[in-house]
Amino acid sequence: MKLIQFHLPNLGKRVGIVTRDEEVIDVTSEESPGVLEILELAHREQVSLGVILADIQEEVSTPTPIQLVHPNAEDTATESDGLTLKKLDVPPAENVPHLLTPIDSPEVWGCGVTYKRSADMRDDDSEQDIYSRVYHADRPEIFFKATPARCVGPNGFIGIRSDSTLTATEPELAYVLGDDGEIVGYTLCNDVSAWDIERDNPLYLPQSKVFYGCCALGPMFVTPSEIDDPYNLDMRCTVLRGEDVIYEGNVNTSQINWKFEQLTEFLMRDNPIPFGTVVSTGTGIIVPNDLPLAAGDVVEIEVDGFGTLSNPVKQL
Repeated sequence: MKLIQFHLPNLGKRVGIVTRDEEVIDVTSEESPGVLEILELAHREQVSLGVILADIQEEVSTPTPIQLVHPNAEDTATESDGLTLKKLDVPPAENVPHLLTPIDSPEVWGCGVTYKRSADMRDDDSEQDIYSRVYHADRPEIFFKATPARCVGPNGFIGIRSDSTLTATEPELAYVLGDDGEIVGYTLCNDVSAWDIERDNPLYLPQSKVFYGCCALGPMFVTPSEIDDPYNLDMRCTVLRGEDVIYEGNVNTSQINWKFEQLTEFLMRDNPIPFGTVVSTGTGIIVPNDLPLAAGDVVEIEVDGFGTLSNPVKQL
């Protein structure tokens, strides 16, 4: 199952099921106004997500009339054929239906140097082999990444810190934790990072990683049943500057050095992790140092079956 959160003018946040044809079925209810609340309800009732959503669909028997506003149109246009993922994948504005983050995660945590290529390329810029040491260590690098106020959804602006001259995209697969470390879903994450600050001194890592617009999530929440093997996904990243593609990279998640259960076990050691926490699993796509993000760039991260997470870049 694939779920999204989206905004409708005058109605606010909604929850939708994305069908195989990428049509969107609105399953918003007063009891469960978001994906996180639906997951929590399924956990409390000890039933599957599918059962909960079927019950909600029964309750919401009368579809809400939807008026679509096209951002490039002078007038409001009403469409009778309903919502689709494509129609919602537009720049966010209060008067325009648009995608939101797929879950209002209370916390986002990141993992670093989980891919060999990442360790090798980062050490090229360091006098010490700290990244290789982390890659081969018995303990993974895990760091706090974001709260909801620091996260953006599809087409929202990711940020460049005002004190950074080398901020980069880090395309990553992320998973969502339920109770007791269970993985209840997946999404895509852009772990935006100020590399120059981190490389100046590793103790500056929190400043490199945590700032407004440092984390983009989306476009969908994908349940584990939709994925044959999370360790065999092809991820692609494209950075656009105006009409030009200035960077393209790809990686397969088979190159990751850690199992997700191992990352979760270290994360949860003596550390209370709230239901719905997002864990971003690290990147194997490293943009060259001479191509830092600039204001106006657009970063696209794509995995088949997950959709495309696209975000413009803003100078803070």
